[in-house]
Amino acid sequence: MREGKSNNLRSWISLVAQIILSVSAANCQVKQDHWRLERKDLVQQIAHMGVENKEVLKAMDQVPRHLFVPPDSVDLAYANQPLPIGFDQTISQPVVVAYMTEALKLKPTDKALEIGTGSGYQAAVLSLLAKQVFSIEIVKPLGEAAKKRLADLGYRNVAVRIGDGYLGWS
Repeated sequence: MREGKSNNLRSWISLVAQIILSVSAANCQVKQDHWRLERKDLVQQIAHMGVENKEVLKAMDQVPRHLFVPPDSVDLAYANQPLPIGFDQTISQPVVVAYMTEALKLKPTDKALEIGTGSGYQAAVLSLLAKQVFSIEIVKPLGEAAKKRLADLGYRNVAVRIGDGYLGWS
């Protein structure tokens, strides 16, 4: 009798675990869909503000800005405004990122140098348009966090260095 109760308990626990995993997976999908819609709305705003380059708009639509802002600002990640990222620094307003990126007229064979990595958002956008991105950040904790974030998110063509951008990248 004990063995039967033990098997029933295991079955029940297994069922509860499957339900929890299913709910968790569904919640993650809902969040991903939410961020995707927020990004699409932002990109439409940017296009209405005069950014015309389709590749720049596509890159802006692909980079998950909510992963480049601190947790306490995540609800504002797709607002068209700069947000604080710590150390008296900000992640740039998305339309500014788009304007700057469009002005570069990058080709897939180009290399880009970015001075001031910040959270890594601009570098991520540039990485989708250029062959290689080199980014320098003077604030060590920001640079280290951006380097890890970019690597974790799979931006393999971005190199981040801690240092003074005034000195360039030799």
